[in-house]
Amino acid sequence: MKLKWYGTASILLESGGTRLLFDPYLHALAEGAPLPLAEARTADAIFITHPHLDHFSDVDAFSEGRRPVYVNERGIRLARENGLQAACMRAVRAGDEVAVGDFAVRAYPALHCRFDAATVLRILCSPRTWKNFSKAVALLRGAKKFRIRRSDVLAFSVTAEGRTLLLFGSAGMAAGTNYPQGADLLIFPYQGRARMDRALRPFLDALRPEAVVIDHFDDAFPPVSRQVDTRRFIPTVQARLPAARAFIPDPNVWYDV
Repeated sequence: MKLKWYGTASILLESGGTRLLFDPYLHALAEGAPLPLAEARTADAIFITHPHLDHFSDVDAFSEGRRPVYVNERGIRLARENGLQAACMRAVRAGDEVAVGDFAVRAYPALHCRFDAATVLRILCSPRTWKNFSKAVALLRGAKKFRIRRSDVLAFSVTAEGRTLLLFGSAGMAAGTNYPQGADLLIFPYQGRARMDRALRPFLDALRPEAVVIDHFDDAFPPVSRQVDTRRFIPTVQARLPAARAFIPDPNVWYDV
């Protein structure tokens, strides 16, 4: 099994000729190179951890109305409200398992990360936000169309070739959930709080993965986002799990799981 990170929380997995795409986003408001849409459209199925703007609003560009999109029921309702092509969407709940080619994907309950005061104040007080006020307002209006509850989030375990990957779309675990222990790779979204290394620690302690990679740390929706400082990520993993591998991915590069 191998993976490629496209930016934000967009992940492409491949095994045995089958491809899965998670949380695709076109970066319409971002600065930098666009996502390679033609390659992303080779996915056999699309999975959505939660139907926020930057995980779900661009899904039609990837599904083209015919590739199956697995999303929770809240996502299907939002799709209909916002004119997305819901006919190809399939409701998935915590506990469900989906087989696609060589992949077995299981859904678990999860929670959205709570933004801390430091993060909110940084956005509100940033000269960048006020200098690009109209763009910030447009982004917030778009985000309002994809409003969810904190519990409208799933995590996915993905198994293929005897390897297990555990993917979170936001940095919140649901209490009392038996997530897979010792996964070959944990994908952790490094966005939402001023000190994401501290938010990572409970995940490392509870899940004890063999390797950890981060996503969602890029400046995906300026002016209200920024490139997250990742310098504490690898030292945090090394301190908590000395035997685990930790790496920060480059976009559009294949990595083995």
